[in-house]
Amino acid sequence: MELLSSWAAAAEGRWLYPAFLAMYAAIYCVGLLAAFRRWEPRRRLDGASCLISLFHGTPAALAAAAAVLAQPPPARGFASPNTPLQAHVLDYSVAYFTMDLLHYLAFLPGDHLFIAHHLATLFVFLTCRYLVRHGALALLVLLFLAEVTSLLQNVWTLAGIWRDQSPAAARLYAALSPPFYAMYTLVRGVAGPLFFLKMSAFYLSGQALDVIPWWVRISWIIVVGTAIAVSNLWIWNLWKELFRERKQAVAKKDT
Repeated sequence: MELLSSWAAAAEGRWLYPAFLAMYAAIYCVGLLAAFRRWEPRRRLDGASCLISLFHGTPAALAAAAAVLAQPPPARGFASPNTPLQAHVLDYSVAYFTMDLLHYLAFLPGDHLFIAHHLATLFVFLTCRYLVRHGALALLVLLFLAEVTSLLQNVWTLAGIWRDQSPAAARLYAALSPPFYAMYTLVRGVAGPLFFLKMSAFYLSGQALDVIPWWVRISWIIVVGTAIAVSNLWIWNLWKELFRERKQAVAKKDT
């Protein structure tokens, strides 16, 4: 945390979004043109997207936690002014979602769900970072909850890409599925909704309207609530698929 705080102090007067975006663009190009160049086109695109997600997820989760904990407890609140470190963490995530959105718009324009998700997420982060400049604490807690499973999810995703062609990838995918689903369910199905209810109660109470107007707070509630609902629907369907596959495997053994 001290390292992040000293880094934030040194970079306080700088706008780091362009540097972050350039970094993600470079990582994406490395994945697309070098690391995964031998993969077939669709797998190569998915691999490049996973690669920038790997460089975003865990660092963003750790930075979000540090940015929240670095703020003195009396100053922490759902409508507190954003600290310089919190602003940098928001820029780090805005750069990632910008790069991944460009990826989908350029190569997978039919993937409307991911495009809508990235646009909504960018709206929330950008209004917090550049318009109201308050409320980052709530969004960074949500960012931590969203990205704490990122490393496991990306390895699981990459294994899933190759499971139909590689027995090792299939074994890894099967081994990772239960712990990943359990962790994701705990974070997105329990911790996330509980924090969302607390956040919503504050914003709907009408407090601090002078810094976060109604249209901003209501839009945040709608976007975050929808994202949580979609995430839980996604993981529920994965659990159902897992149990169906296990049931079919047991039935096959018995025959």
